[in-house]
Amino acid sequence: MNEAQKPQNQFNIELDEETAQGIYSNLAVITHSNAEFIIDFIRLMPGAPKAKVKSRIILTPEHAKRLAAALMDNISKYEATHGPIKHTNSPANSGMNMNFGGPIAQA
Repeated sequence: MNEAQKPQNQFNIELDEETAQGIYSNLAVITHSNAEFIIDFIRLMPGAPKAKVKSRIILTPEHAKRLAAALMDNISKYEATHGPIKHTNSPANSGMNMNFGGPIAQA
């Protein structure tokens, strides 16, 4: 299909090799203003006194709502195939108590 024949809502998306590797995150902090939602993806390491923001995504409120709907749709599909996702001691459920079982960090 040449460019003239492509439907208007289709476009090419490029994914370079480095981005395709992804970035691991085990914590997300979400803030918002009247104009945007900001999602900071953080990697919290055992015994480390600091956590580092690995990626920040800034969305309009409309796109944030679309993202939330897409996540819920994909979670439903995942659970239909693999069963319910279990809630464990996560920052969202336990007030930021991330006990990895290692020694407590000291300065």
